[in-house]
Amino acid sequence: MANVKPLIDNLAFAEGPRWHNGKLWFSDMQGLKVMNVDLSGHTETVAEVPNWPSGLGWLPDGRLLIVSMTDRKLLRLDADGLKMHADIFKLASFHCNDMVVDGKGNAYVGNFGYDVLAHATPKDAEVVLVKPDGSARVAATGLQCPNGSVVTADGKTLIVGESMGHKMTAFDIQPDGSLANQRVWAELDESVVPDGCALDAEGAIWLAAPMTNELLRLHEGGKVSERMKFPRPVIACALGGQDRRTLFVISSDSIDFEECRAKRLSRIEAMEVAVPGVGWP
Repeated sequence: MANVKPLIDNLAFAEGPRWHNGKLWFSDMQGLKVMNVDLSGHTETVAEVPNWPSGLGWLPDGRLLIVSMTDRKLLRLDADGLKMHADIFKLASFHCNDMVVDGKGNAYVGNFGYDVLAHATPKDAEVVLVKPDGSARVAATGLQCPNGSVVTADGKTLIVGESMGHKMTAFDIQPDGSLANQRVWAELDESVVPDGCALDAEGAIWLAAPMTNELLRLHEGGKVSERMKFPRPVIACALGGQDRRTLFVISSDSIDFEECRAKRLSRIEAMEVAVPGVGWP
């Protein structure tokens, strides 16, 4: 852990880190705002989102997309402020969470499927596809809390972490954005709940595992080539920096949202890795 350096702390509950235009962008989900931070630690508030911001991504024209969790909307930041890009309340079974937006502007949005925080009866969830024009449809079903996701550099494969399924699931992306050929990319130990993730140039995925306080470098088939233990839950990660060899790691002293809001227990740290990031986000 000696090579992990602090970048910013005193956040309520950070999520969805994305490297874009020389800065790390992220949602302070329980702080109800989207922010960015440069490598010197200078922060900027980009937008305020009252219904819990989460996954982030960009349209080809540079406009930011933001998942609004509890009202199940995808927001778009235009020059004159936030607008609704898509209302997916009737398509998503429960609160939305993470998202990846590919190079064409197709947004793949996951959701919990059921009230996880209230320990409700588990139910399967879906990935919702939102096209660049804001039209939306269900792209995949039968997933167990689809969460952190990546798209490969060729734009042909979506890999989704099923948090409650303890696995990474892959799909072929069709020319119209539809998903086909669902398959298991990697099975995980039942103690590992996959959360935010990032893809590198060797095809490995850096994966946050909050329930075991770990950051894993996972390969197709399930091999783990690196495993880093943290003193607290690891929530998400992103590869960025000038050469995409900086791994940004979000962690929190607690995963209790009320405690995090009150005590501001979330932080972002950075470390250098050998293999650069590729694809989206």
